[in-house]
Amino acid sequence: MAAVNTTKLAVLIDADNAQPSMSGPLLAEVAKYGTACVKRAYGDWTGTGLRGWKDELLKHAIQPIQQFAYTLGKNATDMAMIIDAMDLLYSNKYDGFCLISSDSDFTRLAVRIRESGLPVYGFGARKTPAAFVVACNRFVYVENLAVHEEHGTQALPQRRETAALKNAGPGLANQLETAVEAASEEDGWALLSEVGQLMTKRHPDFDPRSYGHSKLSGLFAAMAIFEVTRRSPGKGRSEAVYVRSKRRAQEHSSKQ
Repeated sequence: MAAVNTTKLAVLIDADNAQPSMSGPLLAEVAKYGTACVKRAYGDWTGTGLRGWKDELLKHAIQPIQQFAYTLGKNATDMAMIIDAMDLLYSNKYDGFCLISSDSDFTRLAVRIRESGLPVYGFGARKTPAAFVVACNRFVYVENLAVHEEHGTQALPQRRETAALKNAGPGLANQLETAVEAASEEDGWALLSEVGQLMTKRHPDFDPRSYGHSKLSGLFAAMAIFEVTRRSPGKGRSEAVYVRSKRRAQEHSSKQ
């Protein structure tokens, strides 16, 4: 039985800026990082603009927080969400925050929470400004949440170059190769999990689902410049996936 992640998370949703239909996939994604102890959605619930949220609030036990628009042109919802976030932060009861919005107004909030030593997981559309994206430890684009999972965790995936990967250009390949090099051993092989951690630290919005692969191993297998294998990292230890650039493999062979 898989261990339950006991990391306590506060999930704050900008209902004015998020789609109710994505509530289920969003909370399923949040569960990868911990347990959602607080689930609040902010907006003016007296109007008709948030009507589609009603069923989702009940289904997922999300608490609606009413915020009237006191002044035309001012986003009172954002202000209320920021104030609540700081109150929750100062309570010292939570291990991390999930901010669900595509609004750059939450950039400073994300930075402030991270300054307190807690991780921030952001969720928003691809239109989200880069400032908010990089202010988070990890940022997930909601468009990726509809991608189906790849099955078969034991066998290595086969090469499958998707349209999104073809359009990625050399930038992605350079980023991945740099991360593999940083995490590699003398022979060029790098533990895939360590490569993934490095990529997330350097690029919070990095996600193999953006390139048509739900798993990092699938993304590497699809790229002709890498080779992927499964082996034990040491005596008595279970097998893990390793990756190496073919350029580095040639250099290693020439030295032998």
